[in-house]
Amino acid sequence: MVLESLISPLNAEKKPWETLIVGFFYSAVAIALSLWIFEEQASLISVFLISIAALPLVYSTFKMEEAKDVSMDDERGILKEHSKAIVFLIFLFCGIVLAYVLAYLVLPGLQVNHLFELQHTTITAINSNTNANLAMLSKIFLNNMKVLTFCVVFSLFYGAGAIFILAWNGSIIATAMGNFIRENLSAYAGVLGFGGISAYLHTFSISLIRYSIHGLPEIAAYFIASLAGGIISVAVIRHDFRTKKFEKILFDTSNLILISISLLFLAALLEVYVILAIF
Repeated sequence: MVLESLISPLNAEKKPWETLIVGFFYSAVAIALSLWIFEEQASLISVFLISIAALPLVYSTFKMEEAKDVSMDDERGILKEHSKAIVFLIFLFCGIVLAYVLAYLVLPGLQVNHLFELQHTTITAINSNTNANLAMLSKIFLNNMKVLTFCVVFSLFYGAGAIFILAWNGSIIATAMGNFIRENLSAYAGVLGFGGISAYLHTFSISLIRYSIHGLPEIAAYFIASLAGGIISVAVIRHDFRTKKFEKILFDTSNLILISISLLFLAALLEVYVILAIF
């Protein structure tokens, strides 16, 4: 009751950066509780707790966006309105990632192992057998398409259920970032005797740039697809599918899904042909 009352979709649209703080707080509480009560299962329990906390905000957002679909006629205007929701949801996601990265860096080794056990396994499976660029592009894009499909399905059948998939992906990205930072800090410690704050900030900045280049369009794609599924779900609940308005809703959500697929392909291209070339 306390966590779900922190912010509303209307306030989030006006001050989207506040949802970054909210996402960080949701995640910090979830991580602390999962390590305290379910330490050995913390890698999954923490994601569930984040999803429970964020569910009211995300579902209220889907309801608000469905109402815009019904009341507005200009497709360009509708997409512009949807973009406001996508922006603050991305900030929410960034708050989740930031909390997990901080946990990866400051928690003791045993707790890190418990909190990121499944995430490490998932990253290893994704990165295996991807030597050729074209094969890697295909594998990454198809894997991301599977995640996108889950986002649509979870939103369609479980309302805002896609927040679980998105929180899970946030924890995976944070695991990759945290591991990258730790490895590079170890290199600094061995070569330079550890330069203190400057070395830490430098490593953190490189990690942030590396994963933001392809991560932002990828996560935007997931949220757009989730929004499409959520809008259809709310329309069915409100019985709008029995009216002519439902055709307009389907047209709008189809555009959203096409945009999300395009962004996902762009993210895969950036990850394979830009990230690997730079880093």
